[in-house]
Amino acid sequence: MAKPPVPAPRPDQPRSAVSAFLQRAASVPSLRAAPSPARLIFAVDATASRQPTWDRACHVQAEMFGATAGRLTVSLAYFRGHGEFVASAFLSDPAALAAQMTGVSCRGGHTQILRLLRHAEAEAARARLHALVFVGDAVEEEPDPIWRAAARLGARGVPAFVFQEGDDPGATPVLRGIARHSGGAWAPFDHRSPGALAALLRGAATYATGGREALAKLPGAGGLLAQIGGPTR
Repeated sequence: MAKPPVPAPRPDQPRSAVSAFLQRAASVPSLRAAPSPARLIFAVDATASRQPTWDRACHVQAEMFGATAGRLTVSLAYFRGHGEFVASAFLSDPAALAAQMTGVSCRGGHTQILRLLRHAEAEAARARLHALVFVGDAVEEEPDPIWRAAARLGARGVPAFVFQEGDDPGATPVLRGIARHSGGAWAPFDHRSPGALAALLRGAATYATGGREALAKLPGAGGLLAQIGGPTR
């Protein structure tokens, strides 16, 4: 007695099985890609008599992480001495960043702002860079190359937040120009106002992780917000 023929599979059965699997996989939260943390370079002039400001920055850098709820990674960069330039890996923990800063002593030497901007440009070419923060008080370089480098950062969507200690009349227009050409913001702070730098760092980190909309919700950030142009993160 002949066996009954086995029904041929319908042509859509394999495709339906695959579709069903993909739908189930998409519904599993652990398989969904999480937004990557924002990347920010935190740069500090470590030349000559900058030690008090360096120590202050070390104590308040946690403000950047505190404002972003785990959505930020920070690379520490600094220049000092005779051509020394250092940039750390990107870190997601304020204690790790503080450990990088602790024990670093400031040394005499010329500013290397152009080198810093070129480093930021290279990082932006490697992977998305959401902001550059620079804390300094002096400029000993020609402004035009610095401004051109800042403009290239702006073209890549990397705003520079430039926080100037003091009121050096020679440095102010150059530092403000960095912010303007990159689409970022400039702000002065005074060493006699210990909370000022902390608030500025908080504002820069908030923008890096949430764009203009997030910065607009941050109390006291109107001065930064008014200067920033361009799209949000």
